[in-house]
Amino acid sequence: MRNFLKAPEGERLALMGNEAIARGLLEAGVSVVTGYPGTPSSEVIMTLHELGAASGIYVEWSVNERVAFEIAYGAAIGGARAAVTMKAPGASVALDPLVSSAYSGVEGGLMVLVADDPGPHTTQTEQDDRWLGFLAKLPVLSPSSPQEAKDLTVASLELSEEVKLPVILRTTTRVNHAVGDVVLGPLRAPKRATSFRKDIPRFVRAGMAWNLERHRWLNRQLGTVEEAFERVSAVRNTVEGSGRACVVTEGTAYNYVAEAVRELGVDARVVKLTLLFPPPRKFLSEALEGCERVLVVEELDPYVETIVRSLLSELGRNVPIYGKTASGIPMEGELKTGTVREAIASVLLEGSATGRPTTAEPLQDVRVPPRPPPMCPACPHRNTYVALLMGIARAGYRRDDVPIFGDIGCYALGAQPPLEAIWTEHSMGASISMAMGLKVAGYDKPVVAVIGDSTFFHAGVQPLIEAAHKRVDVLVVIADNAVVAMTGHQSTPAWSELESGRKARPVPIESVVKAIGVERVEVVDPYDFDRAVEAFERLLREPGVRVLISRHPCALVEARTRGVRRRYMIVEDRCTGCLACVRVTGCPALYFDGSKVRIAEEDCLGCGLCARFCPYKAIEVVAGG
Repeated sequence: MRNFLKAPEGERLALMGNEAIARGLLEAGVSVVTGYPGTPSSEVIMTLHELGAASGIYVEWSVNERVAFEIAYGAAIGGARAAVTMKAPGASVALDPLVSSAYSGVEGGLMVLVADDPGPHTTQTEQDDRWLGFLAKLPVLSPSSPQEAKDLTVASLELSEEVKLPVILRTTTRVNHAVGDVVLGPLRAPKRATSFRKDIPRFVRAGMAWNLERHRWLNRQLGTVEEAFERVSAVRNTVEGSGRACVVTEGTAYNYVAEAVRELGVDARVVKLTLLFPPPRKFLSEALEGCERVLVVEELDPYVETIVRSLLSELGRNVPIYGKTASGIPMEGELKTGTVREAIASVLLEGSATGRPTTAEPLQDVRVPPRPPPMCPACPHRNTYVALLMGIARAGYRRDDVPIFGDIGCYALGAQPPLEAIWTEHSMGASISMAMGLKVAGYDKPVVAVIGDSTFFHAGVQPLIEAAHKRVDVLVVIADNAVVAMTGHQSTPAWSELESGRKARPVPIESVVKAIGVERVEVVDPYDFDRAVEAFERLLREPGVRVLISRHPCALVEARTRGVRRRYMIVEDRCTGCLACVRVTGCPALYFDGSKVRIAEEDCLGCGLCARFCPYKAIEVVAGG
């Protein structure tokens, strides 16, 4: 167990932002924490799992973000303190119950951690979930450091109980994964459910008159948030510095602003927002009093800019506001200190009597050679894709004849060279629905959907029900590596024992598929390559809904738990450097020294796929790991 989870108040430790949030949940006294794995949010629950089931706190992954939210919400309406974690697209999955929860409110505290990914680093979209406040009418808080992430975790639960609403803690990758000094606060005993009082107009959304009245209640509650936040939170909206040139910022962007202002020596007033919704109108009105120029610095959308423009217009202050368009700050990607420095220099140094650039040399960007993200050595998904592509050829089709719809997970890396197997990667569970859509639109050749085991449980069951019910001709490949691999090897509903130590009842994928009504269900091991190819060839020729479960444990997990039982080596006098093994598999354990292929011994996990495609038998197994 990490010491910081139970370390005493007052200790100063270097913590990752997600670790700090985990500690903050303990300091806030949560009794229920749920979520679905998704970088950059995963480490919060992974950290709390180290407490074990004996802690008395329910900390578990859920099948998807909607279910996770509803579990946490059910705890909170009973008076418990609860939290739910997710990455940006997960907020879209949970949106239906999230919006409804604002109308019913909570009794205990409920924090909703939504981790956005400007960049993006690991996410299919750069969605800006600060807008969730306006959409769902729920308070939104924004930290700029691991310390603030911890403190605002506590504050979010305090505020939630104070105003009777779930509170969104919106973070970004640079907060979740940054490491910084964190001063610990006191731990609090878990606050559990005490009662749940029957209140039909409050909790039943089927009555339209009730919904209208709850909407009025919600708007009244939002009117109390700014004052309540100032009362319960140790992290406030702040003003730093002085002057009539003003910078408004929030979250990670604040760090770039602080660094740029310091480097330039600008006489500026830095207005930092922590409460993003409802907009802190009273604070902003006072903080921007006397400003002659206002620069808004933020990542992604002009969210804060919109608020500032609206407020100053309402107040009748005719102040030039420099936002995304006028400052050169981009609408996409992460900010950099250099970008912010240039914006501040161009907007605020104009006519400034005291602002002078420093002599410090700016750091130069490091140019890293581009490298597509590969599947790991011995990844079973690689075998699955190669077998599928061979099956397509043996069934008499060209590769471009058979669309392969992909999904979210490790297997999406099959889009990279040399495989270039999947044609789409859209959203969780969409592979099956989109494949079905193409087929019912009249596509006259086979259509394939590839989906992972965790993604199938998350969002693939419903589209498979649709396909089975409508009797659509589609081949669904479930790539089952028995773990949520891409986000850090978390549990799936097929596990019998969870990370917390809690015993669980495993749910076999084939049982679910057969219960849906799919009659053609096969299970193959992609390491049994010939049988996998034969199964793909045969199923591609058949009509109706067919499901092939390609099952083999994640190679990294298997190596860690069972060890590496064999590796492969190059027989130099046979290798001609033809690169067939590299071009077919793309395995990162293979490399070319200019004349011959080599195998990085420490990377090889012994799947043997490369040896199968060497025309000169120049790759042989080495017994033992």
